[in-house]
Amino acid sequence: MNQDIVISALSAAVIAGTPILYAALGEIICEKSGNLNLGVEGMMLIGAVCGFKAATATNNPWIGFLAAMLAAGLFSLIHAFLTITLKSSQVVSGLALTIFGTGLSSFIGKSMIGIPAPVKFEKIAIPFLSKIPFIGPVFFDQDLLVYVSYLMVIAVWIYLYKTNMGLKLKAVGENPAAADAVGISVSKIQYIHVFIGGVLAGAGGAYLSLAYAPAWLENMTAGRGWIAVSLVIFALWNPSRALIGSYIFGGLDILGYRAQTLGFTISPFFMKMLPYLFTVGVLIFISAKKGNRNIAAPEGLGLSYSREER
Repeated sequence: MNQDIVISALSAAVIAGTPILYAALGEIICEKSGNLNLGVEGMMLIGAVCGFKAATATNNPWIGFLAAMLAAGLFSLIHAFLTITLKSSQVVSGLALTIFGTGLSSFIGKSMIGIPAPVKFEKIAIPFLSKIPFIGPVFFDQDLLVYVSYLMVIAVWIYLYKTNMGLKLKAVGENPAAADAVGISVSKIQYIHVFIGGVLAGAGGAYLSLAYAPAWLENMTAGRGWIAVSLVIFALWNPSRALIGSYIFGGLDILGYRAQTLGFTISPFFMKMLPYLFTVGVLIFISAKKGNRNIAAPEGLGLSYSREER
């Protein structure tokens, strides 16, 4: 197989995996606080449409990117209010957020369907690094948002494992009653990290409409939000594993489009199913390993905390 074709395919896998990576990092932070937010798909769509609209209005992709993160972050606060303040079911609230976000993004973007973005994030090769054989063209000849995602993986890892706030976050997620007993505000921690989760999901959505396929199309996330949720389990709530998992999902995604070029004779329709089949496989594997502490979710995940019940 021609090396240039392989490099091109791997480079495309990085691009395809980047929106999933942003969303997965956000969901890891959210779930570490004990809050399960299944509304990632809806938040990504809100980010995609708001980012596209803001970039079109200002002719500046960075303003679009920031607007996407802010819009999705504010949108996630609906879930936070329902589940943290009102103690509603996190599963039901997350599903409602996805349905609401899908409808709302369609309404906001109705007049922009199919219009190409006037501005977008272009590829910028990093000097020296992009010249490294094989690795350089794959990882360092990308657009700026891909490079930002590399930094985000490092930043989230440091935040979770090397900072005082990260320790508080994990304490709340594992045992909110114990965290409350030592003076940590459980509600405050959860609100902050649900919001951060929404911000990063919005970044993933903005990547779709301003870099990956610079335009707005209804439901353009095409299930990537759900893949991001399952990727969190695949990554065992670890940002560095999320990076690897995102590129695996991204690679499976582009196989549907490049199978013939790469020499595969399997039906392209089957290849397009691979990311979703892989997702189902991951969930089955994790379910079979339920109870293993090495792959266990935060103890308080999915459970509403009430001080009166401790």
